[in-house]
Amino acid sequence: MKRKGRPATKQAELKEGFYIELKTKGNNSPVKIRRESMAEVELAMEQYGRSKTVTYLGQVKGGKWLDGKNKGKKTA
Repeated sequence: MKRKGRPATKQAELKEGFYIELKTKGNNSPVKIRRESMAEVELAMEQYGRSKTVTYLGQVKGGKWLDGKNKGKKTA
């Protein structure tokens, strides 16, 4: 089944917040998860860490990464 309509030309921007990346063990496709505060990120890392590989990506504010793996880069 084909999709109707014109494809997007602009890449989606990331919302402001803290991001972690989850990978299921044995699988290489990651999932990004956003949380509002660092305390929520730490709790999520603890919960998901039991069954998945968790990587802290950093904080996004104003369209830029403030810390973490992508520090100083633009989000899009």
